[in-house]
Amino acid sequence: MVKQLETVNYSVLSNINYPADIRKLNNAELGKLAQEIRSLIISTVAATGGHLASSLGTVELTLALHYVFNTPQDRIVWDVGHQAYAHKIITGRKGIFASLRTKGGISGFPRRDESPYDAFNVGHSGTSISAAAGFVEADCLKGISRKIVAVIGDGSMTTGMAFEGLNWTGDRKKNLIIVLNDNEMSISPNVGALSSYLNRVMTGHTVTKFKADIKKFLKGIPGIGEQIVKLSKQIEESLKTFVVPGALFEELGFTYVGPLDGHTLEHLIANLENIKDLSGPVLVHIITKKGKGYKFAEEKPLTYHGISSFNAETGQPLSSSPGIPSYTDLFGKTIVRLARNDSRIVAITAAMCDGTGLDHFCQEFPQRFYDVGIAEQHAVTFAAGLAIEGFIPVVAIYSTFLQRAYDQILHDVCLQNLPVVFALDRAGIVGEDGATHQGLFDYSYLRSIPNIIVMSPKDENELQHMLKTAVNCRRPVAVRYPRGKGAGVSLDDELQTLAIGKGEILREGTDLAVFAAGVTVHPALAAAERLAREGVNIKVINARFVKPLDVELLAQTAADIKKVVTVEENILQGGFGSAVLEMLAEKNMTGVQVKRLGIPDEFVEHATQAQLRKQYGLDEDGIIRAIREML
Repeated sequence: MVKQLETVNYSVLSNINYPADIRKLNNAELGKLAQEIRSLIISTVAATGGHLASSLGTVELTLALHYVFNTPQDRIVWDVGHQAYAHKIITGRKGIFASLRTKGGISGFPRRDESPYDAFNVGHSGTSISAAAGFVEADCLKGISRKIVAVIGDGSMTTGMAFEGLNWTGDRKKNLIIVLNDNEMSISPNVGALSSYLNRVMTGHTVTKFKADIKKFLKGIPGIGEQIVKLSKQIEESLKTFVVPGALFEELGFTYVGPLDGHTLEHLIANLENIKDLSGPVLVHIITKKGKGYKFAEEKPLTYHGISSFNAETGQPLSSSPGIPSYTDLFGKTIVRLARNDSRIVAITAAMCDGTGLDHFCQEFPQRFYDVGIAEQHAVTFAAGLAIEGFIPVVAIYSTFLQRAYDQILHDVCLQNLPVVFALDRAGIVGEDGATHQGLFDYSYLRSIPNIIVMSPKDENELQHMLKTAVNCRRPVAVRYPRGKGAGVSLDDELQTLAIGKGEILREGTDLAVFAAGVTVHPALAAAERLAREGVNIKVINARFVKPLDVELLAQTAADIKKVVTVEENILQGGFGSAVLEMLAEKNMTGVQVKRLGIPDEFVEHATQAQLRKQYGLDEDGIIRAIREML
């Protein structure tokens, strides 16, 4: 564990600005550098929050890659990118690393506009192999030669896209190095100094050339040469399968190397030096420990995978709003409560059991809980199969990740009108994770699909009623709710089933009407209360349903008052405000002024939720400003 982080003397790191600097270091200095980088990562993430455990596990791997390969000319393509904090530190961003995930600061993920060392913008799983394959083919078309390395791991190999990339690149036989960072299994006996030594020998130039010469000689034997080569290959594969888990990758066309200890720099560097000169696709299996070097993260890697600010000495989070449940936690507890009374309810997640709050469900109903890995497409179609057989699947996936399963939602669930419940956590403005993770598109991509119902609760109490409504309505339903703590309202003891497509009037008024959806309802109500003290009377409606709209209520209100402001945490194109405009057009209602508040046609960068809501005019002050402009 790192202590007294604020007084750490970065004796080696202070002289490191770019990868060229680390190539001048000896093994002892590289080891010291790894320790100092870990200290910097821990102290920074303690202040800003971020992906701690994953990046701590890849410090030595990062140093070895940049030591061996001539970056940025050689390309390192990170998968997801939450493993890349050490990469950022040694590629020109050490001095601004303290701004990690803050407004105007550096992103928590690789970004091409940040550094030439960031080869590809990432944030979602499974993209590295396909992107790296694109770089390889581009180099072939341009007639240039350089090394392309894809670093994938931390569960990303469970994505279907990763296997699509493996299948294609293995068949192409082009020079591509894939590093599989395996931090999910314990280090087995065949990993360590001996195994690293054997792999280093087997990838050396002498042995590689000897194997090629033997193969050429055997092929030259008249009549039986090819059969002997095939037999020797089968024997080699059988032995390799017995010693290492590489048979699958070999069958896909890769030269498999590993497993290697991902925390022994000397062996990593020696092996990578040999591997970089091998021809054809190569897969290097690296074993790392998630959270390496920080006791709390090593003991609870899931807790410290993505964490808000915390006390580095104790590992305890710097919690705010104690006693107020998060939407995630309340979702998890409500689904358990519903499942106790209905054995048809099953829960599905895509490698986010804790992150979606389904840990409660998993503990109480392990036989009815399914974690399919990072495979959102499979999760949705799997749910469709369960639904056809009479079950009520609740698929809990972050809004930004459900985008990956759009076709399955449309084709496999909604086209068949199946009772699948989509619980969209982290919907709306997410905050510090930035553009790749903002959940700002689900209203638009869901409401375009026939048969689906789209709900959004104004607070945590309404969320529990919407969940009961969703499991009872026997149709495809999406319930989208935000990241973070609830509004602090009291929770009803008895769960109610809401009328589908019916909103609620929260405040009467005659000067202007605000139609709000989801987390924007309470700021809209607060804005109306403030304006009331100035003599301005605002009607506030909680839409509850983005699809279907409460046409009767919204249309009548628009006809009576003539001035409407819609508020949503979603892009304006195709969102809730667009639905209101479409409704008015269908009703041939003229003379109604409508101002839509939401996210314009742009990707939203990283900052706190409060900062972003203020920036886009979605907080109380922004809503008041919009109302005054209309009046």
